[in-house]
Amino acid sequence: MKKRNHRMNFFYIPALLLILFFVLGPLLEAIRISFTQWNGYSQDYKYIGWRNYLKLFQDPNFRTAFRNTIIYGFGSTLLQNLLGLAYAVFLNTRFRGHSIVRTFIYMPVMISSLIMGYIIYFFVQYNGGIFNEIIGLFGKEPIDWMANGNRGVIIITLMNSWQYVGISMVIYMAGLQNIPKMYLEAAEIDGASPWQRFCRITLPLLLPSISSAVVLNLIGGLKLYDIIISLSEGGPGFSTHSLASYVSNQYFNAQNAGYSAAVGIFTFLFIMLVSNLFTTYFNRKEVDMG
Repeated sequence: MKKRNHRMNFFYIPALLLILFFVLGPLLEAIRISFTQWNGYSQDYKYIGWRNYLKLFQDPNFRTAFRNTIIYGFGSTLLQNLLGLAYAVFLNTRFRGHSIVRTFIYMPVMISSLIMGYIIYFFVQYNGGIFNEIIGLFGKEPIDWMANGNRGVIIITLMNSWQYVGISMVIYMAGLQNIPKMYLEAAEIDGASPWQRFCRITLPLLLPSISSAVVLNLIGGLKLYDIIISLSEGGPGFSTHSLASYVSNQYFNAQNAGYSAAVGIFTFLFIMLVSNLFTTYFNRKEVDMG
């Protein structure tokens, strides 16, 4: 039995080679570049030590991108999980058109974020935008929705939440369908109200689903890129950039590959830290509930 398990381990080798080639190799190269002053194109570069990393804390555009990343990550996660759980509870009951509603909610997930950003742009653009056409029917002046950075951040967060709420919905629906009905029936017989059954039985038993949905949504929000590029390109100025889009801006626009790599490494470490903290927290909660 042990000999067969030892042979089965060889099947991991192709996957490990792919990880080394496509993940670990570029990561190590990015770390090396982050210690250089390089424009990303020429053959000449020089090592400057930790200067790029020290620059992070002095760069106001980086601080703006970092603040926006927090909003995109945690704001989207909160909205996606609240709405996803609400949709799942609603769709967990059978009614006519159940499948159509579920498909309609999940459909935006199947659209590329880049394409979704261009679609949303036609809603928020100043001239001929759908939102401005609607408010124009009431005699209101058109609004340049993306001209204000704070408003742009809110719009991007809302659009990202709306697009990916279907993922949370599916995860929570799977969790709800795995909850034994006898627990809920026993609580109902004991006189527990629907809200008490939800808080005392449904939510604790949904903890594995909550853990998966929160961590997936959080990682997706913290590395938000596509919809920012297509909807605002990080503007006006740098006011709607995330860390991921700021990496692209510094590499291709500013031609500062060394600093771009430093921002990328910081982003990687930050996302890894946050995801590990949340995973550890939920794992402990599951143990306590068990």
